[in-house]
Amino acid sequence: MPVPRTGTKYMAVPGHNQRDSMSLILVMRDILKLVKTKKELKKVLNEKKIFVNGKVVKETNYPLTLFDTLAIPSAKKFYKINLKNKFEVLPVEEKATHTRIYEVIGKKLLAKKKVQLNLSQGRNVLSNEKINVGDYVIVEFAKNKITKVISLDKGVEVIVIAGKHSGEEGKIKEILTSGDQKVAVIKTHKEEIKSNIKNIFVKE
Repeated sequence: MPVPRTGTKYMAVPGHNQRDSMSLILVMRDILKLVKTKKELKKVLNEKKIFVNGKVVKETNYPLTLFDTLAIPSAKKFYKINLKNKFEVLPVEEKATHTRIYEVIGKKLLAKKKVQLNLSQGRNVLSNEKINVGDYVIVEFAKNKITKVISLDKGVEVIVIAGKHSGEEGKIKEILTSGDQKVAVIKTHKEEIKSNIKNIFVKE
């Protein structure tokens, strides 16, 4: 977590997904310092001024994960969660909070031959495009519509999200198959590294 040691063992944790996320109160109070207390944050939440991934949030411990967007339009404050060894909360332009990249983790055929894509972070979207499990899609929040499809392939920019190379970024040079596992060879600005494809995520 990108916060200094405070001398106490207690820290505000997310309501769920505690391993891979930060709580909204931690981000708003301890990192961005946009509120001073939990009570102050509750007031802002009750006024429906805070949006995460295009939706109004009401929980002080709402979890924020990698590539989530945080928007406070009334204060003209806009952020995106990134990773550099630790989580980073980076300021961005407003338009950058209108979309987010997700991994396609499942597909489901609905009535009338409609296809529902099950995405990472619990999001679902309908699409008639040819999209495979393991692809990545950029979703526009306002219409819940896919604007771009990215397959995990040579030349794609990725970030390592787990393991000893966590936080490193680069382009895929090739993907190797070893038994039932796939390993990506990634060319960073310093060197070539290898990472299981389960430990990487495509950059938007």
